[in-house]
Amino acid sequence: MASSSNDSTALISEFLLICFPNYQSWQHWLSLPLSLLFLLAMGANTTLLIIIWLEASLHEPMYYLLSLLSLLDIVLCLTVIPKVLAIFWFDLRPISFSACFLQMFIMNSFLTMESCTFMVMAYDRYVAICHPLRYPSIITGQFVVRAAVFVIARNALFSLPVPILSARLRYCAGNIIKNCICTNLSVSKLSCDDIIFNRLYQFVAGWTLLGSDLILIVLSYSFILKVVIRIKAEGAVAKALSTCGSHFILILFFSTVLLVLVITNLARERIPPDVPILLNILHHLIPPALNPIVYGVRTKEIKQGIQKLLRRL
Repeated sequence: MASSSNDSTALISEFLLICFPNYQSWQHWLSLPLSLLFLLAMGANTTLLIIIWLEASLHEPMYYLLSLLSLLDIVLCLTVIPKVLAIFWFDLRPISFSACFLQMFIMNSFLTMESCTFMVMAYDRYVAICHPLRYPSIITGQFVVRAAVFVIARNALFSLPVPILSARLRYCAGNIIKNCICTNLSVSKLSCDDIIFNRLYQFVAGWTLLGSDLILIVLSYSFILKVVIRIKAEGAVAKALSTCGSHFILILFFSTVLLVLVITNLARERIPPDVPILLNILHHLIPPALNPIVYGVRTKEIKQGIQKLLRRL
């Protein structure tokens, strides 16, 4: 029996991604808004990176952190959306083992990297408002470098076991993934091994990382709100809140889409299976598309940078 299992595993060299198995006929229509969102996300984030790079006045820690967020968004979009569109347009469903597990690793690690970046940005706003005189000595270029290394190292190390555990499973129950992307649960379902530890690790690691970030973000904003309420000077409250308003909106986008995705997965028996699949794709598109636009609309320095860039063109 062991040899036949190994033989069947060796025969499977790739997976087949079946997007929206119950709604195959309208995939081409769905590809239009997805491709427009993808172009918007790539264009907006690339423009933001160029503006921050070219504009000397934006060479500050807050904008370096925003650049890190844009880079994470670009990588997440490129990891997921081109393959989804290739399935919709050209029926290119096959994905190799290595590509599938690489996609799984990037999705898990970069999602938590975004959450961690929001946490560092919340700390930046906390220092700026609660300790303004100490801000230049605390939030330095060196701080941003260390924060970026921490964001990448922490989340990459904690996320790496997820694809490794999945890759070590024996796949003898077919190779059709009922999803547009290689999520851990969608892939591990095809295994004939016990996947309890696989699921448990992702659950514990994911919620430990995202949960700790959320707690620190809430604490930062609690301290900010406490200080803002004490400020008596006219207009000072509005000015203080405007400095972290954009950041707070980005966190709401990220958290809301993620929360809806979690709820639909928990209630998957009552909800059509295609709904969580669509929400998973949108979570890799909506925050990346809206993040740079929110900062662009609400930040005077970035608006000026856009105007200068347009004049150069």
